[in-house]
Amino acid sequence: MGMLLGNFFLQFLCRDVFLERLGDEVLGLNTTATNLLQFLNIAELGIGAAIGFSLYRPLYENDTRKINEIISLQGHLYRRIAFIVIAGALILSAFFPLIFAKMKLPLWYAYASFGVLLISSLLSYFVNYKEVLLTADQKEYKIAYSYRGCMMARLAVQYFLVKYCDNPYIWWLVVEGGFAVIASFALNIMIRHTYPFLRTGVSTAKELKNKYPEIVKKIKQIFFHKISTFVLQQTSPLIIYAFASLTLVTYYGNYMMVVTGLTLILNALFNSIGAGIGNLVATGDKKRIMSVFDELFSIRFYFSAGAAIVLFILTPSFISLWIGSQYLLPQSTLLILCITLFLNASRNSVDSYINAYGLFQDVWAPVTEACLNLGLSILFGWIWGLNGILMGVVASLVLIVFIWKPYFLFHWGMKEPIGIYIRIYLCHLAALGAACLALWGIMPAISGTQLTGVMDFVLLTLKTVGTAGIILYATQMTLTRGMRLFTRRIISRIPHR
Repeated sequence: MGMLLGNFFLQFLCRDVFLERLGDEVLGLNTTATNLLQFLNIAELGIGAAIGFSLYRPLYENDTRKINEIISLQGHLYRRIAFIVIAGALILSAFFPLIFAKMKLPLWYAYASFGVLLISSLLSYFVNYKEVLLTADQKEYKIAYSYRGCMMARLAVQYFLVKYCDNPYIWWLVVEGGFAVIASFALNIMIRHTYPFLRTGVSTAKELKNKYPEIVKKIKQIFFHKISTFVLQQTSPLIIYAFASLTLVTYYGNYMMVVTGLTLILNALFNSIGAGIGNLVATGDKKRIMSVFDELFSIRFYFSAGAAIVLFILTPSFISLWIGSQYLLPQSTLLILCITLFLNASRNSVDSYINAYGLFQDVWAPVTEACLNLGLSILFGWIWGLNGILMGVVASLVLIVFIWKPYFLFHWGMKEPIGIYIRIYLCHLAALGAACLALWGIMPAISGTQLTGVMDFVLLTLKTVGTAGIILYATQMTLTRGMRLFTRRIISRIPHR
């Protein structure tokens, strides 16, 4: 967690310098190039998710032969995907003069940014793919020590070179590409040290496909879910650019750095839970499965709702202190972003159980979600601008993720009445509503006068986080069973004399 927070601090520090030295257009260009590259990465087909699901049992049984075979199959499939991505990148780059026609920068900026980001992406297919083994084995912290540690060093070097050297954009590109290579090899050294038995390429791809048909089946199902994830996470900046400019993409990107930072912190708190749920589901103990779901849902809801509340209260002050009040977006836009953060963060309780049960056969759902997301974002964006684009995302999340997915899990996975989930969710919404009403009355007294510096913001942050955390905890303890179960679990583990 410390490394994660350090990485966020460096990102925010660098963003300020990059805006000053590189400008709004360059940062907006990099965001757009990243999203275009993610479009090509749809070709990954969800192989990583299917491989992770398939590794739970071999890891539990310490079946090294099967682990080697599964990772070998993943490597073969990833190499094929890498060549598809390369071909797609070449075709897409031919249309850059049309895609970036509104850009005021020289066109080579677009090619350079896209090329450097492409190198980093291809390394994930040729070199980094084995990291799925660490994730499935609940050792994701080792990824932080190797790969993310190098990425922190990259940000520090970029900061100083961009700030103090001539031709800062050239230096940014060189460091971005160079450290991607260094980080990849550092990660693989860590993997070899952790799993000395790992030897890939022991069988032909055809033999492995025939031996593990379930993996191929899951990949085909997860492909559709990957499309939905891409549309949800990556198309908004592209639509914003289509309706507005790279400058507005930068404004949006500033806010999304804050949102993404909070999201990653929340995910870091729960990263190791996915594999644990997979092991729990494998036991078949329905009573314990349901009890753990209740607890997990409650604690995830608590952190997700708390993060959204804190984001709404503190973001305007943070943006003003960080890069200046000229980069502020309307409060209505911030509210929609907070709702999106809450929906995306709290959905993982259901998603983790769906992954543990291997329930990917509802391929129509992600296709519908992607169509709703893209169609409504374009329609609402044409009518209401940026707010409309973001409202399209919220609408698709509510209809598919918060109506269909819970029903799908309870009916086909847990085999329990959906009414149980509805009761759980309504109790948590009531707790959130009560907490928001209390905070609405209390926060004016807490926020006090106009902020004049960093220390004022730090004090406001401490007071906001503490007040929101206590009030939300009190309302959930009163109204939800899951929070009471979780609290009793924590108390039972405290040593008593």
